[in-house]
Amino acid sequence: MGGVVLKRDLRYPLKIRAVWFDEDSKKVCWINTLKLPFQEEVYCSDDPGRVAKAIVDMEIRGAPAIGVAAALAVGAYSTRISGLPLGDFKERVEEAIDTLWRTRPTAYNLFYALKRLRRVLEEGVAGGVEPPVLSRRILEEALEVMWEDVESNIMIGEHGAELIPDGATILTHCNAGALATSAFGTAEAVMRVAWYKGKRIRVIATETRPMLQGARLTVWELVKEGIPVTLITDNMAGYVIRKGLVNAVIVGADRVTREGYVVNKIGTYMIALAAKRHGVPFYVAAPTSTIDLSSTVNDVVIEERNPWEVKHVLGRPITLEEADALNYAFDITDPDLVTAIITEKGVVYPPFRESLERIMGGR
Repeated sequence: MGGVVLKRDLRYPLKIRAVWFDEDSKKVCWINTLKLPFQEEVYCSDDPGRVAKAIVDMEIRGAPAIGVAAALAVGAYSTRISGLPLGDFKERVEEAIDTLWRTRPTAYNLFYALKRLRRVLEEGVAGGVEPPVLSRRILEEALEVMWEDVESNIMIGEHGAELIPDGATILTHCNAGALATSAFGTAEAVMRVAWYKGKRIRVIATETRPMLQGARLTVWELVKEGIPVTLITDNMAGYVIRKGLVNAVIVGADRVTREGYVVNKIGTYMIALAAKRHGVPFYVAAPTSTIDLSSTVNDVVIEERNPWEVKHVLGRPITLEEADALNYAFDITDPDLVTAIITEKGVVYPPFRESLERIMGGR
């Protein structure tokens, strides 16, 4: 595909890809994370509705991966309908963007990516660009979103690895690895680069109820890398920190507000409190596409998912079906609990209101 960059030279191998564009089929492909670690199922589609369902159902999960998948879905779909008249093309692509926009309320990367594609669409339509050319521009922008994610993750790993001493044990929550991004990961990027540089790290992974992303996904990724990993239950985190078994905590983020509040998988706040209490550094690894300078903590919408997820484990009931359950998917960690935020542009320290604006260039 002339002009469309499908491959780039990177300094580290991409052993695991969560979301990518398939050149032959012209579709967006993803690993169905619901089937891991027991089955590595790959699904491909150019239907925005199918990709939206994959995001809602958490076949695709993790803020960066959601943003990349949504962008590639619009790119693949625009390629499929590039034979339509410009007016019909614009209407259909806008419908696709709207469908994907409504999938998950908390992940800022989703809106960041779709805003970029909407801008390309609107500029092309205003300039009278015909659909075959405009669809290529949309796909190019979608691929740029993907490659920016990969490259920013690698840089997060480079910056973060400098903070990790040789022999450190790192506690992480949920999955902020390659499966939460297009590849390489955020929190796990720090672990990967530290490991590649010869640091003898170990990882403690929380199971992460109710969807078990830590047990199913983080452990699977680290085992594939050969990085030593120990799985614990979520309610064990405070004790292992208290016992002195943890040298640093590294988590990802679904959104960082302009004051430095970190929105991440439910359970993150409790770990941050324990880390603060016992003097353990608490690091957040996140690309700048996750930082939302336009929002405050009061603007954050915390997704509340189906209570069914709490009442079942791997599809099997663990309580009475008629029991009430609450299922907040994320929580909010206060800025004073965060030691630093590791971005692709460097490590950001408190006070976050000033430092985040500075690293984002004031935007």
